[in-house]
Amino acid sequence: MAVITLTTDLGYKDFYQAALKGSLYSIMPEVNIVDISHSISAFNIPQAAFVLKNAYHYFPTGTVHLIGIDSVFEENRKYVAVKYREHFFIGSDNGIFSLIFDEAPQQIFEITILQDLKLLHFPLTDIFAKAACHLAAGGALEAIGNELNGLIEKKNFMPTLEPNIIRGSVIYIDSYQNVITNISKELFTNVQAGRNFQLSFKRNEKINRLSWHYNEVPEGEKLCLFGISNYLEIAINKGNASGLLGLHMGDIVRVEFY
Repeated sequence: MAVITLTTDLGYKDFYQAALKGSLYSIMPEVNIVDISHSISAFNIPQAAFVLKNAYHYFPTGTVHLIGIDSVFEENRKYVAVKYREHFFIGSDNGIFSLIFDEAPQQIFEITILQDLKLLHFPLTDIFAKAACHLAAGGALEAIGNELNGLIEKKNFMPTLEPNIIRGSVIYIDSYQNVITNISKELFTNVQAGRNFQLSFKRNEKINRLSWHYNEVPEGEKLCLFGISNYLEIAINKGNASGLLGLHMGDIVRVEFY
């Protein structure tokens, strides 16, 4: 079963997403196309990386993940096909892969498929679609490009550590307005070492216990937990945490252990 996933900032208003899917079906009518998200903010590489990183591993090995973020034509831009943990990723070499992968990929190839000049401003429907279908059909990476030794790297803001304190920041807000920070479960557990904690953020709001699920507190009450992404999350049971608590991308959160 050939599967191609799509993660783009194309949205749902215009014809761009339909054009991409139509191109894929024209090349490979039997392909299974799965939308991961088309609601990524325009050119928002960290947001796209977070979404895809937390989704791709649920798909079977051999799946091709097409990334349509910051992919417009530039003279010196490289389009790449990458093999990582038996999955294939196609996108611009703009740093996004370093935010998705936890270690070096198995193979990296610069895609050398000739650009159709009439589609110069929309390579997703041309170069990306052709490369994705080639790999989904079982084709070799070597047939569509030249091997590279590395990729452009981009760094996420990392939490900072002080004695008994973790300072983190908001890296994602989901459709339920749950607020996800860059404090991983592993880091939290290692620093906590069995101690109590207090999570504080804007408006002098505080939370001092972890929940296992959203319904563990009464409706409208705030909570924190480690969600499916394994990052510390601030939420309101059936509420709007981002709006009601005034938390936005990049805001600082503080965890103190005692």
